[in-house]
Amino acid sequence: MRILEEFYEEDFALAGIHTSLEDFSLVYALNKTLKLRLRRAVSDLSFSSNIFYPYFEWKDELYDRNWSLLTNSCITQHRGRSGDLFPEEPSFSSNALVPEYKGANYLLKTEEDVLNSEVITRIKSIPGVITAYVIETVNLKSKTNLIF
Repeated sequence: MRILEEFYEEDFALAGIHTSLEDFSLVYALNKTLKLRLRRAVSDLSFSSNIFYPYFEWKDELYDRNWSLLTNSCITQHRGRSGDLFPEEPSFSSNALVPEYKGANYLLKTEEDVLNSEVITRIKSIPGVITAYVIETVNLKSKTNLIF
């Protein structure tokens, strides 16, 4: 049986995190601060042959919850074109997983009832985190990018 996308809605909560920390440092800090066990996923999230978003996941068996930390941007390298000023040099472009929130370096995805102001405050207390906030997913145009 095929489920139509318009009838299937996955409910989840999403937090945007602004930081200059590398992904492994942020995962370590989140695991320590929020008592999580996020680990790098076996394969990256991919929407095309050259765009890959590394992500970390954890299935909390005790409370039956899934946690995911995703990088919100991916830098891709392109070959120079013949009409470019420097055709032999590669060019780079940034691709946002959630373009509506390009400023967020990372996205923390979990169950709706878990992501509250206390969790956001604890994320903000991590050294190196500039800010964190809840992203409303109801009208998010790129919501399907986060269903995997």
